[in-house]
Amino acid sequence: MSDSVLLVGGGGREHAIARALADAELYACASNRNPGIASIAADFETLDETDASSVVEYAESVDASLAVIGPEAALQAGVVDALEDAGIYAFGPRQADARIETDKAFQREFMAEHDITGTPAFATFEARDPAAAYVESVDGDVAVKPRGLTGGKGVRVTGDQLSKPEAAAYIRESDYEEWVIEERLVGEEFTVQAFVANGDVRVTPAVQDHKRAYEGDEGPNTGGMGSYSDARFALPFMTDAEYDAAVDIIEETVDALEDYRGILYGQFMLTTEGPKVVEFNARFGDPEAMNTLPILETDFLDVLRAARDGEPLPDLAFAAQATVCKYAVPAGYPTDPEAGARVALDEASVGDGLLFYASVDERDDSIFTTTSRSFAVVGVADTIAAAEDIAADALSDVDEGFHVRHDIGTDELVQSRIEHMAELRGE
Repeated sequence: MSDSVLLVGGGGREHAIARALADAELYACASNRNPGIASIAADFETLDETDASSVVEYAESVDASLAVIGPEAALQAGVVDALEDAGIYAFGPRQADARIETDKAFQREFMAEHDITGTPAFATFEARDPAAAYVESVDGDVAVKPRGLTGGKGVRVTGDQLSKPEAAAYIRESDYEEWVIEERLVGEEFTVQAFVANGDVRVTPAVQDHKRAYEGDEGPNTGGMGSYSDARFALPFMTDAEYDAAVDIIEETVDALEDYRGILYGQFMLTTEGPKVVEFNARFGDPEAMNTLPILETDFLDVLRAARDGEPLPDLAFAAQATVCKYAVPAGYPTDPEAGARVALDEASVGDGLLFYASVDERDDSIFTTTSRSFAVVGVADTIAAAEDIAADALSDVDEGFHVRHDIGTDELVQSRIEHMAELRGE
């Protein structure tokens, strides 16, 4: 029996998912009309991804038998639960399990309760003033996190981005009430994403994302300006054993969650004591999905069917290739982005690169920017350097109304990561 698959979400991550399901009977819905997804899907419905009843109504109208949920806001809104109640299997965690991402205080308390390896020291607060006072008084630098979702832009780190007095002022002046304050982790960040269902965990190659807006890791945090992966599962600055240690942490967490399904994304800091958990997310990363899904050789639809049918998940095969993803974002992003610019780039103009549309809107036969990241180009090659060349060439003619972090995936930046870890290890 053929399956029709519903994809919920309209960003770059969802465009990557759509490409991985291009041979399926695919339908999509999102609040913005992503032209890349629309060109793959049999139909595209514009609706609010967090409106569970509208998503279910559309799923039923296209006779969807499977669903994939892309964005975290839809998970928080209980879209998986609503689809399940309607008899449609959704590959994503239920609302309660999605709290591993959507509620940072729950995440840390859950990890502490289950003695998850790599849990940093932390404290939680239900009001701004005591959280700010704690930051001012505690020894050592800290990471300051609002409790809920912030689109990857809410975290501040003392000793790196700002001073302790500035962090305390950030808390007091914020609209957020509840906070998690935790030890600052020093090392190199990386991500491992895992497909999870029926107690099985199938992992993907490690990826390093770049949150800071400008070259040299300067400027404010963003949703992610780009990322790279190597032709092996580990990254150049880490050993295979360190990658395996991160996988062990993911498996510990899945065991503790008991009935989790969907993607579990572990963001780690590789420290001199091994990997520590920066955070967990309950869905594919954006941009990390654009690094891993294009080199996935296993049929994603087979994974979804096995998950739904209660069967063991197939082993995942990945091409032994490196990837480099670079985002083009609106001028002024993330602090004062300028929306409404026309996007001239298309799949024919990116050469050997893969184009992924993200927060754009297709209207009047043209594509326009919104206030978030616009599109990404991914290079895939035998080495990181060759993949970077492909992505750089594709973005060389991007208009002045956009900003790109050109240093992502360059030899200089990758080598700086290797040297940083060598210095921390005392090598």
